[in-house]
Amino acid sequence: MSIISTKSGTLPKRFLRLRAIEPIYFILIAIVAAMVLSNPIYLDYGPMMQLLRRSSPLMVLAVGQLFVIVSGGFDLAVGSLITFLILICALLLNGNPELAYFAIALCVLVGLMSGAVNGLIVSFWKVPSIIATLGMLLILRGGGLYMSGGSARGNLPDTFRALGRDSVFGFPVSLIVVIVFGAVAWLILHRTSFGRQLYMVGSNPRAATLSGVNVAGIRIAAFMFSGLSAAIAATLLSGFSGVSTSAGDGYELQAISAAVLGGAVLLGGRGSVFPVIAGALALHALFTLLNIWGFPKPMRDVVQGLIIICAVAYSARRK
Repeated sequence: MSIISTKSGTLPKRFLRLRAIEPIYFILIAIVAAMVLSNPIYLDYGPMMQLLRRSSPLMVLAVGQLFVIVSGGFDLAVGSLITFLILICALLLNGNPELAYFAIALCVLVGLMSGAVNGLIVSFWKVPSIIATLGMLLILRGGGLYMSGGSARGNLPDTFRALGRDSVFGFPVSLIVVIVFGAVAWLILHRTSFGRQLYMVGSNPRAATLSGVNVAGIRIAAFMFSGLSAAIAATLLSGFSGVSTSAGDGYELQAISAAVLGGAVLLGGRGSVFPVIAGALALHALFTLLNIWGFPKPMRDVVQGLIIICAVAYSARRK
């Protein structure tokens, strides 16, 4: 067996390879195993696919949040953006299937515009991202409630909700969306000059500027990608949640929790797509496990807070 010398002694190469694997994969396996032991129904194909379908919006949203976190910021507006898009599309469509594709395109456009505004405020007005996106959160929440009269009105046709509820040969369409979106995000982040510049901006914006990187443009693009992920998550979530004034509540913190679970560093400069997707799935599976064990819903907030604190502490110590 090959041995490698380290400051603390000698370690087998096999052990070093094991240490290189992101911890979230082991956490996910442990949570799923606990779910199966607590309720064997999750050994069946149907319930497991339903679990994956319901976690799809969070997986997409966490990938978008990753881009902002890698750039050194936060996007707290995505949850309210999801609610805003669902409420507005319900009013616009009101059950009319002929406008469904137009409404989806509108969601994408509004998501990109919302992200662009956040990026512009952060980049040119020098407002901290947590403050800028908190303001956008309040604007979107208030605007959605005002336009809908403070209650869920209208109806979403099946053609609009198809991405979130339909299946192809027993495989959820929402998972296909996650796979495609995740693959595109991975290519952008890990195989393009934009991705390399995004890591540079998150690690050291001053050095990135001196290297000729358009820091403002990179940050704006990161926020726009987060807005796009919120638009996609809204269409997926509407498939099984319907129209609600609280459809996206809490998703912004869940996306951040999933990102840090997946190894993203909240100070920027580090993170990868597939571990973050695994983090989102692990978080949703953990919430499901808590429900199986009979824990009340407020325990989710406690768990998310512990996850963020522990993940940040772990990242700081690892760094």
